[in-house]
Amino acid sequence: MRRSIIAGNWKMNGMLAEARALVGGLLEQLDLAADSGPEVVVCPPFTALSTVGELLRGSQIRLGGQDVFWKERGAYTGQISPQMLTELGCTHVIVGHSEPRGRFGVAEPDFDQEILDYFGDSDVSVNRKLLAVVASGLTPILCVGETLAERQSNDTDAVVSGQLLRCLQDLSPERAHRIAVAYEPVWAIGTGETCAAKEADRVCGVIRDTVRRLFGGHTADALRVLYGGSVKPDNAADLLGRPNIDGALVGGASLKAVDFAEIVAAA
Repeated sequence: MRRSIIAGNWKMNGMLAEARALVGGLLEQLDLAADSGPEVVVCPPFTALSTVGELLRGSQIRLGGQDVFWKERGAYTGQISPQMLTELGCTHVIVGHSEPRGRFGVAEPDFDQEILDYFGDSDVSVNRKLLAVVASGLTPILCVGETLAERQSNDTDAVVSGQLLRCLQDLSPERAHRIAVAYEPVWAIGTGETCAAKEADRVCGVIRDTVRRLFGGHTADALRVLYGGSVKPDNAADLLGRPNIDGALVGGASLKAVDFAEIVAAA
């Protein structure tokens, strides 16, 4: 049986005092066993990683980064390497989230194209990040998903499988079992909109089938596929009870200890 993952993506939220308070609430709310129940990960902003890591020391909650660069060191101002994340105690890292790709939900501010070009992640750069992360020993949570326009054009399956094929290029079968994949429909991220559980499960099945074509049935059956996109306590049980959904990548609800704990309990 696949062990589920509940990962909280704090995004650009959490000054240090807020991070301390949130972790304190999580440690009070969550009663996690080492060998059973879901794997729980929190992904604070880079500025809070050290503080949160210290607070989580000795607990069953794991630490994750929100992004990563594929080089170990060098003249790459503003970037962070897999080795730096590992040194801070991270075990997981989000790779290829739609926001660093410049793909935002319909409720986002109206960024013009020049501003969107600032967010330069592509399938090529995500592939480099993923390969570097796996080689470093971290567990990548690879994000894929379609925009509203792509869904309305009935291109969801082609977009999601195409992203996977490009992002997983050159990944060896021996290392493929190390990854987790999060289906995050862009139109449901931070918008309050949630993909219907039945449809989310279907697309997660498309992800599993794509991995099966690439790496075979054993890897596909072991792959943990998460859903992300306005996951809340009131929809978590329906989503997490589906056969192809093995966890959640939680945004806004991960900033409230009580809500996040309810989602963990649903898993």
